[in-house]
Amino acid sequence: MPFLRSLLHMLFMCVTVIPYTLVILLLRVCGASPDVRWKVARAWLALCVDASGWFCGVRYRVQGMEHLPNSDTDGVVLLSKHQSTYETFLLPAIMPRPLAYVFKKELLQIPFFGWSIGSLDMIHIDRKHGSRAFHKVVEQGKRLLEKGVWVIMFPEGTRVARGEVGEYKTGATRLAIMAGKPVVPVAVTSAKCWPRKAFVKTPGVVDVSIGKPIPTVGRKHEELMAEVQAWIEAEMRRLDPEAYPAVPAPLPAPAQG
Repeated sequence: MPFLRSLLHMLFMCVTVIPYTLVILLLRVCGASPDVRWKVARAWLALCVDASGWFCGVRYRVQGMEHLPNSDTDGVVLLSKHQSTYETFLLPAIMPRPLAYVFKKELLQIPFFGWSIGSLDMIHIDRKHGSRAFHKVVEQGKRLLEKGVWVIMFPEGTRVARGEVGEYKTGATRLAIMAGKPVVPVAVTSAKCWPRKAFVKTPGVVDVSIGKPIPTVGRKHEELMAEVQAWIEAEMRRLDPEAYPAVPAPLPAPAQG
């Protein structure tokens, strides 16, 4: 039954992405603003998140929304835990501002889905270009952040299994420092229901915890990322303690004398 439910969810996404993509492409041809195209894309992402509940029993709950800026002009860099595809759909659906992902250009080749994200104001890069790719992230990231668009990045770079910790890279904090914008850490327990590289979803609740913005002025990118990692990983252990080995209690100090 879980396989069948997951198959129906996948088919639902494959079918519904077609009309939404056609609308986005039409709006682009007609000269509609990026904000208008984003609203259409966001509606499809939200629909897919809802559908994961209908078909697969995957729900979510969010805490910390009050930590997010409420001004249309306050840009932030969201730094999120990355365990599955689920958060790439969920976070744009729940955030109050348009988001711009930094993603590899190969995704543009996916029919309909790739055409959609290629028509949005996001940042696609060729990872083979190294420093040139990062310069593009900084240039376009600054432009978007000044417009009030929030840039979202996964500092671990790729999806990690439940209970594991990837290598936190400093590209995101370097961007935030250079742009003079705060970073907002986000913990997501999506692998409880939708493990990485898994087709079958498991019913349950995905917890999302949003931290307070961390100022970047005067910070160094390594120690800033260390602070982000410490918050995210501590929060992951709080939200999903079953996924992490228990920390052994310290041994008592030897008796004196």
